[in-house]
Amino acid sequence: MIKTLTFAVLHFSVAFSITYLLTGSALVGGAVALIEPSINTVVFYFHDKFWKKWEAKHPAVAV
Repeated sequence: MIKTLTFAVLHFSVAFSITYLLTGSALVGGAVALIEPSINTVVFYFHDKFWKKWEAKHPAVAV
């Protein structure tokens, strides 16, 4: 769980930093830092579910 939390902090920090550098707005940077990782987390959940089903059907290709 610690690895997940540290990755989340890293992800939020990168999202905020890049958006802030591009826009100069801490408000926009903060919004993107909250929204993008949240949506990305949901997308990753479904990606992982799909991948597990795919690996079950293609065991020889699974890495």
